[in-house]
Amino acid sequence: MESSVQSKTNPATAARPLPLATSPDLRLSVIGTGYLGATHAVCMAALGFETLGLDTDAEKIAALSAGRLPFYEPGLEDLLRDQLATGRLRFTTSYEEAAAFADVHFLCVGTPQRTDGPGADLRYVDGAVEALGPHLTRPCLLVGKSTVPVGTAARLGARLAQLAPAGRDAEVAWNPEFLREGFAVQDTLRPDRLVFGVASDRAERLLRQVYAPLLAPAHEEEPVPSVVADLATAELVKVAANSFLAMKISFINAMAEVCEAAGADVLPLARALSHDPRIGGRFLRPGIGFGGGCLPKDIRAFTARAEELGVGRAVEFLHQADEVNLRRRTAVVDLARELSGGDLCGRRVTVLGAAFKPGSDDVRDSPALAVADLIEREGAEVVVYDPMAMDNARKVFPSLSFADSVTKAALGSDVLLHLTEWPEFEHIDPRALAATVTGRHIIDGRNTLDASRWRAAGWEYRALGRS
Repeated sequence: MESSVQSKTNPATAARPLPLATSPDLRLSVIGTGYLGATHAVCMAALGFETLGLDTDAEKIAALSAGRLPFYEPGLEDLLRDQLATGRLRFTTSYEEAAAFADVHFLCVGTPQRTDGPGADLRYVDGAVEALGPHLTRPCLLVGKSTVPVGTAARLGARLAQLAPAGRDAEVAWNPEFLREGFAVQDTLRPDRLVFGVASDRAERLLRQVYAPLLAPAHEEEPVPSVVADLATAELVKVAANSFLAMKISFINAMAEVCEAAGADVLPLARALSHDPRIGGRFLRPGIGFGGGCLPKDIRAFTARAEELGVGRAVEFLHQADEVNLRRRTAVVDLARELSGGDLCGRRVTVLGAAFKPGSDDVRDSPALAVADLIEREGAEVVVYDPMAMDNARKVFPSLSFADSVTKAALGSDVLLHLTEWPEFEHIDPRALAATVTGRHIIDGRNTLDASRWRAAGWEYRALGRS
């Protein structure tokens, strides 16, 4: 994932006026109000559509209806309240109400990794179709945005035709999402591309009506590029994109391993590569690797589906990318052990960061918390601080200790680990912090701190891939 962080005011909504729907009579529902669904519902209302968000979690619906997000995303909660005030945005727990209300239904439910293997768990996708289908009595379009194994859309289309009283007039299309946590509003309202997976001219026409403000904006914006494809191709776009990004991140981390063995420095290596226009610098930040609720599970589900299709060998490289990514976590633990004199038992270790990336409170498959857990298992006392993700981290790892500031987390620490690149960590005064710790040892797991500042303040500074 990207290392930059967005300010609390989202430039997507603050800097320029929003385009408005050219077909405001088209009504939308959004099924599932997690990270993807809540963002999509709010942003569709902001484009001028009457939008109904649907979720089976009554507590979540009550919070959204009151203008409260169940997660942190810069700029989104303010936009949620604005759209509730317009009356264009409402929320419900009723599939029957959503079916009667909307012309286009966006499917935004989760597709987590299965508990018994690497494949995608489609129970929520299937459950939503089973619940919505019997209430679809008029022509409509069900648009999948969730990341699913290729072939899912065709299967759901056949099932929906059986379930819906409208029959084949209840059609399925696929419109994959490309949201970055911390930039979700911007990525929804001004995406870098739109992909329409359709099986009919009618489906394409409806999607173009929904996204008309982006495809032909009234202001001085460039129109968003669009790609029209069949259902299977559209499903593959998202997993192909995530696989490419995972490979790029894992590549520079593999180079970091080589640099460690050779006594080289991965940072100037990455800078040199970034000047090659065929490669570019994005996602070439060496560190402890990627995490979150999308990238790891998506590449695993992709490899599982490829094996089902008999082409597993074509994506074998993704297994290696996953392995490189996970090895970076254990490499940080090895460094912490080394700086602790060869034994972490009884040591006090400070972990700066819990979210899987800055600009988010998401701790799903967080590399920072995975490292914290591994170190605690070796007998260390681990104290964690994160600007936004503390509550979520406590729920997942209640045995870890938590502090409400950098200074309190570092008090009496033997080793300090910088594992999520929040901007505030780059502005820490290493001289002032030195007075609070037992040992001046820091591991920069994200390669974003100023090594010279820390060393000048008397710290032993170590980082992955650097001599």
